[in-house]
Amino acid sequence: MLTNKTSYLRFLNLLDAIDRMNPGKKLDRTEESLLDKIVLASFTKKTILVGDLISLSELGSQATLHGRLKNLNAMGYIKMAANADGRKKEVVPTKLAFKRYEEISKCLEKAAKAG
Repeated sequence: MLTNKTSYLRFLNLLDAIDRMNPGKKLDRTEESLLDKIVLASFTKKTILVGDLISLSELGSQATLHGRLKNLNAMGYIKMAANADGRKKEVVPTKLAFKRYEEISKCLEKAAKAG
């Protein structure tokens, strides 16, 4: 029974290893939460706008969230593109973002198999 309880700890250790391999690409909790929402919206074929993301007050102020979106853009995890009416910006994940989630999935699978 102890092995099942340590799977999550192995998973966290593997995630930490990913962050150590990419020191310039380490995300803080707010950036991780934003990227999770962006990638999940893309996965479910939903459009997510900058305004949708900066209105998530549980993650921080609008200024903080806008800054984190700029960071994610600068690190290459997202792109912001004008939507159909041109006044709003759609946020889309990049190949780098999807690669990050593939690596996280591999870590989860590896931790589960080891348990």
